[in-house]
This record gives sequence, structure tokens and C-alpha cells, in this order.
Amino acid sequence: MHPLSDVFRRYAVYHFRTSSPLYECLSLAAADDHGLLELAAQAGPGQPQPNMLSGAVHYLLLRGVDHPLRHFYPSLTSNPGDPALAFALFKDFCRAYRDALLPLLRGNRVQTNEVNRCAYLYPAFCRIYRQTGRPLALIEIGASAGLQLLWDQYSYAYGTGEVYGGASAALHLSSEPRGGIVPAFLRQLPPIADRVGIALHVVDLQREDDYAWLQALVWPEHRERRLNLEKAAGCLKRRPPRLIEGDAVGLFAGTAAAMPEDAALGKEKSGRQI
Repeated sequence: MHPLSDVFRRYAVYHFRTSSPLYECLSLAAADDHGLLELAAQAGPGQPQPNMLSGAVHYLLLRGVDHPLRHFYPSLTSNPGDPALAFALFKDFCRAYRDALLPLLRGNRVQTNEVNRCAYLYPAFCRIYRQTGRPLALIEIGASAGLQLLWDQYSYAYGTGEVYGGASAALHLSSEPRGGIVPAFLRQLPPIADRVGIALHVVDLQREDDYAWLQALVWPEHRERRLNLEKAAGCLKRRPPRLIEGDAVGLFAGTAAAMPEDAALGKEKSGRQI
């Protein structure tokens, strides 16, 4: 048995099953295909091979590669075929475009920017501002493209009938509080003194290839996530945050020391801000 067989089966069951029927079917079938597993094994160290292989194929299709496989992707057609019938074409695609897939697998990383997380950052930052009365200074560790640093450029709804944040914002995020506790939302956005992101590998959305790779990492069925990424990227291009490429272990102290002294410092690690 190939060492990646169980990896692909686990991804099919625990990751893809509830949100991507296409990737579930492809991952289950690929788990028994030695050639595809060898191709996926070319992903860089520490990278999730099922996500990398799926993302690399999706990237080429989004970039216009003409192959019948595209007719099974909801991101590329309004009437996709039955996912259970896609594997033969997926295997053929990987064979035909192996030379184009290899540099993507070896050189890229899984770096998603899930802007929906900002829906819980907003009430958290409202609380910090209410408690401190000080403008916020934000340092995001693992910033990728920095889309979450622009949380104050988006608007929010929490089932209260009110819209918070920028009422005319291009990106509107909805969330539903659970557990019977509704956070205290501020009608006015907490002021931001400064913001900066640190990442080992910065994603530059001014570069077409970087943006296309982020798009490809969104699973084909996730239309809302794809649209949110597009709108957030538009906000970033109009007001790009400061991003530093390097190891946060060595860069954090100096970055924090350079923040305004009268600001409340918010730190983010692994996609979660506090």
C-alpha cells in the first residue's frame, strides 16, 4: 500500500465529505491509484497532498486549460456532471498535464485566506476597544495575503436586523451567534492605529498568479467563499496592508515595538486574533 493511501481516504471522509462531493469522490478513488499518489507525493514538505493535488488541477482549469474534466467543476460550469463519474477524466488530466502540475505541487503552498473569520473578529475587537478606549494596533502572524487585516473594510450582520461596520462596504459577512449570548456590537468601527502582517511566504494579490492560486484553493462547490475572496481582494488592491515576509519568531518583537505607544495591541497567530 502506498503511504499516502490513508491520507487521501482520511481527507475524503473527514474534510471533503461534508462540503465537496467532487473532491470526496476524487480523493477516495485516488487513494487506490499508485500513479496519482506518486504525483501528489511531489508536494513540498509539510503540505497536505490531497489539497495540493486538487488545488493544482483546479488552478490549471481556472487558467483556461481546455479538458472535459472542467465540466465536473461547479466553479467552471452552472450544470456540473455527477462527481462519481469524474475520476477517469481526472486521471487523464493529471497524466496529460503532469509537467504543468509538478512545479505547482513543488513550489506552492496551501495558504487560504478565509475572510469569513472576520465575522468573529469584529465583536472581539469591539470588546477590546470598549474595554481600553484605545485605537487598535494589529499584528497578524501567518498573514498570507493579509485579507483579515482589512476586517474594518467589511460590513457584518448577526441576525439582529442591524448592519455593523461599513454600511456601503463591497463585502458583507453574515454570522449567527449561538448559545444564547449576543456580543455587544459597536455601531462605529473601532479605530485602527496601525496594522501589519508577518508571513513566511507572503501572497501578493497584485500578482495574477498569486491571486489565481488562492482562487484555486477554494473548493469548487464553495461559491460564497469564492465571491467573498473576490470582493476582499478588491478591497486589498485599493488599500493594501503592510506585509513583512519572514519568521515571526525573530520579527515580532521589533514589529510590536514600532507600534504606536497609545494603541491596544492585537496579535494574531494561526488565523486567530486576540
